Amino acid sequence: MHVPDFGIAAVERDTGLSKDVLRVWERRYGFPAPCRDANGERSYPAEQVERLRLIKRLMDQGHRPGKLIAAATEELYGLAARSLVPRFEEENGEVEQLGALLALIKQRDSAAFQQAMQQRLARQGLQHFVQDSVAPLTRRVGKAWEEGSFEIFDEHLFTELTKRLLRQAIATLPVGRSRPRILLTSVPDEQHVLGLLMVEALFALEGADCIPLGTQMPLLEIGRAASAHRADIIALSFSIAFPQRQIAVLLQQLRMMLPPEAALWAGGAGIRRLAKLDGIDFLPTFNLALAALADWRATHS
Repeated sequence: MHVPDFGIAAVERDTGLSKDVLRVWERRYGFPAPCRDANGERSYPAEQVERLRLIKRLMDQGHRPGKLIAAATEELYGLAARSLVPRFEEENGEVEQLGALLALIKQRDSAAFQQAMQQRLARQGLQHFVQDSVAPLTRRVGKAWEEGSFEIFDEHLFTELTKRLLRQAIATLPVGRSRPRILLTSVPDEQHVLGLLMVEALFALEGADCIPLGTQMPLLEIGRAASAHRADIIALSFSIAFPQRQIAVLLQQLRMMLPPEAALWAGGAGIRRLAKLDGIDFLPTFNLALAALADWRATHS
């Protein structure tokens, strides 16, 4: 049975890896190695697509793309197999620990919550703390509020205490002096700041020069700030609560205000179902954001 090759759009849909990431990996690592069809377009064999799926799955577990691409396919399958049982056991225990943290918020025990979170930060390190503690807790708090098991003031308490912890952790990091210079903010009426703080922590850990402007910046001011700070990247966060129908229009308007050489990145749960827009990178997960940072540096080195 003949298995047809895949075009780059099909590979993007099938693997969750953007076309830009696929092209950068091709230049930087020599993989994937597509053929060219009769029209000169990239054409990916099925075995390469399967390997890309496996790499993406392992990236979502926290592995770095460069090391995964260099490994043999057999090593990748072995790594995936070894992670299944321990990960299942860890997640079961983790669910209980996250539930205990939320219970502290419900009990309005701010001191105990802060102490428990500081202990997790010390144990996990900032990157894993963001990805494995703050992010899942934020999702669970949002779901609890929607279900009515969390009061609005409970959600606000969680947010304020967690913002305090993240800002304290970011303040202890060395000041980023290497490119890219990343301006982080949100558009008007987008009040949620935790997403911005989480991604700022991850970018700062990678040595990027982060410029946090807080939330709800008018589009014109974002454009002016990008020029004033000579920003390489403008990173926006959209929460699930932001009206999705407005996002594409706002992003396209902002894109026209920015210098053509400046990248525009959009992240957060609010952009997960949006169609691709020219000149704008959608990065709905932290791993994709870190991969995009590495790819930006690879193309600007």
